[in-house]
Amino acid sequence: MDPTLIAIILLGIVEGVTEFIPVSSTGHLILAGELLGYDSARWAVFNVVIQLGAILAVIVLYWRTFWAVLVGLLRRQGESWRFLRNVLAGFLPSALIGFLLIDRIEAMLGSPTIVAWALIAGGVAILAIERLAPHGREKGVADISFPRALGIGLIQCLAMVPGISRSGATILGGLSLGVERRTAAEFSFFLAVPTMLGASTLELARHRGGLGAVGMTGIAIGFVVSFLVALVVIRWFIGIVSRRGFAPFAWYRILVGAMALVWLSMR
Repeated sequence: MDPTLIAIILLGIVEGVTEFIPVSSTGHLILAGELLGYDSARWAVFNVVIQLGAILAVIVLYWRTFWAVLVGLLRRQGESWRFLRNVLAGFLPSALIGFLLIDRIEAMLGSPTIVAWALIAGGVAILAIERLAPHGREKGVADISFPRALGIGLIQCLAMVPGISRSGATILGGLSLGVERRTAAEFSFFLAVPTMLGASTLELARHRGGLGAVGMTGIAIGFVVSFLVALVVIRWFIGIVSRRGFAPFAWYRILVGAMALVWLSMR
């Protein structure tokens, strides 16, 4: 099998598995790229577009929720407007800061060492927040108060450091602000849609001169793989969180970060 095709499939799997769990999909793609020895700049467009495959999985799995919100907005239902308000409040801080700091963010994307340390730090933060965070009682995204939604959006900005994890930042932000576990996880899924669409659009605009190392066919394969894998992972993740919380992901982050630091130091 063509080595490039193997890399495309592997990276699609990595993206689908890691996009919505608090372990950093971008960080894993960077480390995987280092292991495979490819030029990250030539794969930049590929890494962006396959994220849209994972985002499509959220839309497919939660289409009833999105449809109900749309109908509710047209009927001027308060719950639907609160849902939209919260998603926008969570999205806008990262959209603004990401647009202003895009060059600095891209500079960090070339550093696997930053990823490794961020994975470890994020794992420690998960363990601390799981132990200390207050227990929330919200029954859905619309029940989150506006200040909490805005606070989660501000905390999400930490995920611009590769390895921190967008889903991890939003989920832990929600927990630390008193949002119930499952609601925090689902808010992270919904918030991913505008956040990743915005980030992907900006990145594609910056790389509109070419498709990079793999071409349109390779990008399409990676997109489909990440979509199919994410469909399975989202369901699995909600089940794990409901039963066991986020500690398993914290220990995974610490282990992978430590292993990456050892490997990077021995190269």
